[in-house]
Amino acid sequence: MAQRFYVETLGCPKNQVDSDKLIGTLLADGMMPTDDAALADLVVVNTCAFIDEARKESIDTILALEDQRKDGARLVVTGCMAERYGDELASALPEVDQVAGFGVPVNLGRKPLSISDTPIPLLDLLNLPRPKSSSPWAYVKIAEGCDRNCGFCAIPSFRGPQRSRDVSSILDEVAQLEAQEIVLVAQDLASYGKDRPDELGAGSIVPLVKAVSAVSPWTRLLYLYPSDLTDELIDAILATDVPYFDLSLQHVSKRLLRRMRRWGDGDRFLRRIGDIRGRQPGAAFRSNFIVGYPGETEEDHDQLLRFVEQAELDWCGFFAYSAEEGTYAVGLDGAVDAGLMHERLGELRELQDDVTARRRDALIGTSVRVLVDEVGVARSAREAPEIDGIIEVPQHLEVGRFHTVRIVDALGPDLVAESN
Repeated sequence: MAQRFYVETLGCPKNQVDSDKLIGTLLADGMMPTDDAALADLVVVNTCAFIDEARKESIDTILALEDQRKDGARLVVTGCMAERYGDELASALPEVDQVAGFGVPVNLGRKPLSISDTPIPLLDLLNLPRPKSSSPWAYVKIAEGCDRNCGFCAIPSFRGPQRSRDVSSILDEVAQLEAQEIVLVAQDLASYGKDRPDELGAGSIVPLVKAVSAVSPWTRLLYLYPSDLTDELIDAILATDVPYFDLSLQHVSKRLLRRMRRWGDGDRFLRRIGDIRGRQPGAAFRSNFIVGYPGETEEDHDQLLRFVEQAELDWCGFFAYSAEEGTYAVGLDGAVDAGLMHERLGELRELQDDVTARRRDALIGTSVRVLVDEVGVARSAREAPEIDGIIEVPQHLEVGRFHTVRIVDALGPDLVAESN
């Protein structure tokens, strides 16, 4: 009887891609998946280590699955925590059978669950085969690592420098997935190809976007650094029929952004957003902001409040600053009191909830093209999978297909539609 495996994925979409690669390898090795960790011979936890809250969730998940696993089952921890805190994690959690970094084969005991007995190169994980997507959409990671030096982020220290995949391998993966929507992700998406300019044309993501869009009905890009949002890239995104712009802004105060070792300011961001809306009034926007970064003043916070009101972004995430070991920000003065930080978070989230609700209400009465993800649940180009609102649709609409529906109601971030 084939041995069974269970994979628990924590963190961002990039981690989900890594898990899919591991699943593809385990399937190729003859193992069978199970949705019940208690039945698995191999339990894998793909961890997140981005901020303290994510690390705590990872530890809690590891301990919970350790309690659930059956006698003789192996418990393996991989992902960002394994890479960043490998030896420390192994010492602190003796119940874990293996802590495996990104280039280390997961081992069941008798047989390595990878293509060889030797550690696989970092890029090989990206290029391993994946099973067909189980949903109508799929994430595709186009690069690993990051060359930026943002003051708050430790990712480059354990994910390494940027390493872009070649276009042909990405297109092969897109074909394998057979998904109606492809969501391109990376630590620094818009910098794709800059590390391989001779191999990848001008070292730009634009040819890749065009190539994927030519074979995928919908192509979506997540996490764009604002300084790399060129006119050429904007035009390429608009041509995909998914005018969705996920901009990694982090703040709008110029003074604070420089402390973050980031580019831009609120006025520049507003002008760029206005320019895109001038080309495509129906474009949707998402961003994330850090609240309570060292040195954030009331004036900085007020600038962010004004920006949120003026920009009218469709979707926003606000996160409390987390001091990360080894980052530039750890040594900065001006720590923000935790109570004040959470007060500022509350103000921003309440304001954005109102903005999002207004923008959703404005869609009532319009007809939109949607992709049905599951029975009764769909999304338009305005909603990225898993992170934005959804559209409730009639249950008879076929899953995995596009349909045109009419929006009849809005329930906060979600919409209700009828067949057109």
